[in-house]
Amino acid sequence: MGELKYANPYLIAEVGCNHKGDMSIAREFIKVAATYCGVDAVKFQKRNNRELLTPEQYDAPHPNPNNSYGETYGAHREFLEFTAQSHAQLKKWCEEFGVAYSASVWDLTSAKEIAALNPAFIKIPSACNNHYRMLGWLCENYAGEVQISLGMTTKDEERKLVDFFVERGRNEDLVIFSCTSGYPVPYQDICLLEIRQLTESYAGKIKAVGFSGHHHGIAADIAALTLGANVFERHFTLDKTWKGTDHAASLEPREMKALKADLDNVRQALTYKSSDVLPIEVVQREKLKYREG
Repeated sequence: MGELKYANPYLIAEVGCNHKGDMSIAREFIKVAATYCGVDAVKFQKRNNRELLTPEQYDAPHPNPNNSYGETYGAHREFLEFTAQSHAQLKKWCEEFGVAYSASVWDLTSAKEIAALNPAFIKIPSACNNHYRMLGWLCENYAGEVQISLGMTTKDEERKLVDFFVERGRNEDLVIFSCTSGYPVPYQDICLLEIRQLTESYAGKIKAVGFSGHHHGIAADIAALTLGANVFERHFTLDKTWKGTDHAASLEPREMKALKADLDNVRQALTYKSSDVLPIEVVQREKLKYREG
């Protein structure tokens, strides 16, 4: 199995739309994620709702009115949507706080708008990983890393996706994420061994394998690291009780901080002994090791 190209765990705090459509809250997310949690990147979302949704979907009521910010699903999505200019400001704030900025893009217009900001990476959510017109445009026009989640995706679709990037000479910029599309996901549906399958199938062909989780707690992420994941994405909130569909399946600051520390610590522990008796053991060996006679 070839070596993947992320030497240390890379943690992305996925704010998504948890900012509630408020730029001041979005800035607070960046500040807390960077200065308290110590994450590597903060990610938002960009959608052109008229392009993404059919008229029927746009005008339909939100499926969960308690989480809605508008009278229709389209109005709800528009309330939570930041402009391209606002995303430029989010990127500046990320740079000020020393973390990478990124966004998930759901349509071609959004992909073009975010690519114009030249972020270090752009994310494709599971729902759009078969949007080959958008993927083709990114391969041709965006030089950065492309991260793609594989939730609700068949093995044939997965292979087709990787082959698409290989054919265009962009596979070394591709990160694929093991992911189950549910909010939240029960432990029996996380399916961590999919990470092993991805690393065995694609290591040496792509940049890295990641893990995008929508579960409670952080134990599964540590297990994912031991199975070969190098890039980690978790939804992030300042308060799980806030209005919105993603808050309950998101990590609060203390959890994100603990995840970052645990990933870094366990990564250091994932080694073989450099000698049969380590330097730290020499004194203990002299003091404690049984000597016959």
